[in-house]
Amino acid sequence: MPEHLLDGIHIAESPDAEQPIARVSAQATAFIGRTLRGPVNQPVVVRSFADYQQVFGGLWQPSPLSYAVEHFFEQGGQRAVIVRVVNGAAPVTLSLRCAHEVLTLEAIAPGTREFLRASVDYDNIAPQDEERFNLVVQRVRSPGSERIQEQETYRAVSVNPESPRFIANVLLESKLVRVRGAVPRVRPDRTLMPGTSLPIGYVYSNPDGDDGHPLTDYDIIGSAARGTGIFALRHVEDLAFVYIPPLSRTQDVGISALLVAAKFCRERRAMLIVDPPAGWSTPGEAVRALRRLDFRCDNALMFYPRIIATDRLRAREEVFANGGAVAGLLSRAGDAVSAAVAVRELEPVLRGGVRLATEVNAAQRWKLAAQGVNVLQTVRSPDPHRPALRTLACGASASADGSYLAQKRFVLFVIDAIARGTRWALVAPRTRASWEKLRLQIQAFFEDLQAAGAFAAAPAGRAFFVVCDERLNDDAHLGTTRILIRFASLHGGGYHSYLIQHSTKGTDVRPVTVNQLESSLIVSDELEREITIRLDQQEPEYFVATEAG
Repeated sequence: MPEHLLDGIHIAESPDAEQPIARVSAQATAFIGRTLRGPVNQPVVVRSFADYQQVFGGLWQPSPLSYAVEHFFEQGGQRAVIVRVVNGAAPVTLSLRCAHEVLTLEAIAPGTREFLRASVDYDNIAPQDEERFNLVVQRVRSPGSERIQEQETYRAVSVNPESPRFIANVLLESKLVRVRGAVPRVRPDRTLMPGTSLPIGYVYSNPDGDDGHPLTDYDIIGSAARGTGIFALRHVEDLAFVYIPPLSRTQDVGISALLVAAKFCRERRAMLIVDPPAGWSTPGEAVRALRRLDFRCDNALMFYPRIIATDRLRAREEVFANGGAVAGLLSRAGDAVSAAVAVRELEPVLRGGVRLATEVNAAQRWKLAAQGVNVLQTVRSPDPHRPALRTLACGASASADGSYLAQKRFVLFVIDAIARGTRWALVAPRTRASWEKLRLQIQAFFEDLQAAGAFAAAPAGRAFFVVCDERLNDDAHLGTTRILIRFASLHGGGYHSYLIQHSTKGTDVRPVTVNQLESSLIVSDELEREITIRLDQQEPEYFVATEAG
């Protein structure tokens, strides 16, 4: 499958650009927070808690994230994306003696648990060459350990700044270390085994690392320009959920971080998992606090109450935030399509070994649901009329589906799958044939969903609609490909309409409003002008689309 590069965007194109749009729903959950060690502001995919331990060091008391990831996999989660964030952490250093000077290397990953060692030799270096040397850098499991977790070897590097193998430049490619400070003009001494002249010894890192301070909302938010904090996820595909564990064992995530995260999730078509604050000790307190809470978002969800689980470091039970367990439970429930068309919705039943911090009766469950909060269970409920799982929209969503979790996930899946599955249009010619291929590709995708049980309540022939031709892709939009999609809501008998625009700057998805009483298609372009497109007689006469934010 050939690939094209447009302004840094990689686009894979099939030979005939008619590949079907994948129906597999995103199931990855992103975790953002403090860890014992590992790369900083770099998304890392882990598929088990053993994988997490290998990269990020396992459970750590100051890291609620580590416990959340453990709960995620215990409850059935399969794929997690970890973003480590730090506050004032410092890296360990390696000191390589160069006669009477020192070449200092520092670890890329900060913290006290980054255990490194280095070896220097002159193998295959000419005797008269006193500038070049060979360097081996290893990450080991613990100080003095022979268990190597990662190794990098650099042959014939030089201390000469004019050399193409200048050590400071070569180590810019390293994933373990960088040069700190000036490079001595004398190459490092060979590292010998202690007490011998055998050149097989190592220099171990100094105990000068620092794990930093507890995180703040600003650390979680990070910088969009630098790709730090939550914005480290900006290039991660297939995100279903984003979760920010508590900042510490006693500090909840603040509203500022939640607002930025909710906006990020809306743009990335993911769901934000929000923990109930630690102060909500009873269902009554939770209901009263929810009425005062100024956070309404159909891209966010919350489950109550917190959970009680064993803290394996302390060998006793502790109360934990539930977000990691919730993410695992929802991932275990299956993809967004299956959840949306199921005859009976998933019950949020936790697996064994976990208890609820607070009991919730049926009446309290309905009161919480009215505020957009779902209730966890440890056993299945005999009541067939339990409330459907909600989002935190609490009726504030612009669509009927926005207040219900299964339906909202389905909508996000549909628009994300179409947006990603039609990127090949960027490298296709701007012709009617290409636009028709796009239309048929999307139509086949909708037909596949319909065959799976979606849009069952929609009138015959009105379940979905696709527009992609010269009416949207006129000369005023050269360099872009625009697609209008409309599909039936799963709840309330409404419809969802979106304008998808591919360009070299990326993919933009905007909701639009459809007026069924008109026979013209109107799409406003960034609210600066309106383009009115007359529909052909063969097409339905009910489309007028305008920007909806």
